[in-house]
Amino acid sequence: MTNQEICPFCHPEEDKDQNIVFENESCYFLQHNKHQDVLEGSGVIVPKSHHANAFELTEKEWNDTYELLQKAKSYLDETYSPDGYTLGWNVGEVSNQFIFHCHLHVIPRYNDEPLAGKGVRYWLKQPENKRKTSNVK
Repeated sequence: MTNQEICPFCHPEEDKDQNIVFENESCYFLQHNKHQDVLEGSGVIVPKSHHANAFELTEKEWNDTYELLQKAKSYLDETYSPDGYTLGWNVGEVSNQFIFHCHLHVIPRYNDEPLAGKGVRYWLKQPENKRKTSNVK
C-alpha cells in the first residue's frame, strides 16, 4: 500500500467527518469534526500533492497556503470570533508529526480557555524538556 492510499490528506473527501471548507488550485483548508469539541474552529491547510513536510513545498504551494490562511482567518474571525491564533507545522516524529503529509495547523484561541496564554513555546521551554546533550559545534 502506498502513502497516497492510506494518507487521510491525499483523499480528504473519503473521511465523512472531514470537511473541505475551502480549496484553491493546490491546497485545502480542512476541518475535522472530532477536533471541534476542544479546539473549536481548528483546521489544517494541506497541499493536495503529497509532501512529507513543509520543506518540500513548491513556491506555488506556499503562495496557495498563504492565500488559504488569509481566507481561513476571515472565515474563523466571522464565525467564531477568536481572541488569537496558534499556527504551526510539525516536522518529524520528534515534533509529534504522525500524519506524514505536511499540514499547517490553524487553531483559534480564546481568552476563556484553560490554557489561554500558553502557546507552543510555553510547553517546549519547560525545564524537563532540556536536552541532556547538545549538537552545537
